[in-house]
Amino acid sequence: MTEQTQPSNLPSNVHRGLARICGQWQGVARTWFEPGQLADESSQRGTIRPVLAGYFVVHEYEGTLQGQPMRGIAIFGFDVATGKCQAAWIDNVHMGTAIMYSEAEPSERAFVALGSYDDPNGGPPWGWRTEIDLIDDDHITITAFNIPPGGEAYKAVETQYRRVS
Repeated sequence: MTEQTQPSNLPSNVHRGLARICGQWQGVARTWFEPGQLADESSQRGTIRPVLAGYFVVHEYEGTLQGQPMRGIAIFGFDVATGKCQAAWIDNVHMGTAIMYSEAEPSERAFVALGSYDDPNGGPPWGWRTEIDLIDDDHITITAFNIPPGGEAYKAVETQYRRVS
C-alpha cells in the first residue's frame, strides 16, 4: 500500500475496514439455490486490492460452481456524502451479461450492500444482499442472500476465506 492508501489516511471507518481485507485469499464457497438446500461446495481463490487511493477495493475471484469454471469481479466502496456502502458485481455464472449495483447503510459488524436482479422467467425482481464480515486480519466471510419478491432472505452464497501469503 502507498502512504495514501494506509488505513489511517482513509476518510472513513468503512474505508479503513475495506483496506484491512486487501490481500490474497483462499477458501470455500457454498451455494444454495433453494433455502436450506446446499447445491455446491467448492474451493475459491480471490484477490482483494485497493484502487483509486484506497477509496475502493476490487475483489477478483475464481473457482467452480457445480463443476463449471466461475470467475467474478466486485468493486466495493463507501460514499462519504451519502453514508452508504456501494458495490458493483459481475460474474460469468450468477450475473450473465448484467451488472448488479447495490448500496445500503453500513452495519456495525459488516460491509453491507443491497441490490436486485431481474427474474429470468419474467417475474418481479429479486433482492440480493451482500455482507462482508472481517472476522480477524486473516479471515473474512462474504455472504450473499437471495430475497424473493415478498419473501424472506435466505443464504445464497457464502465464501469463507483465509489469508494466504
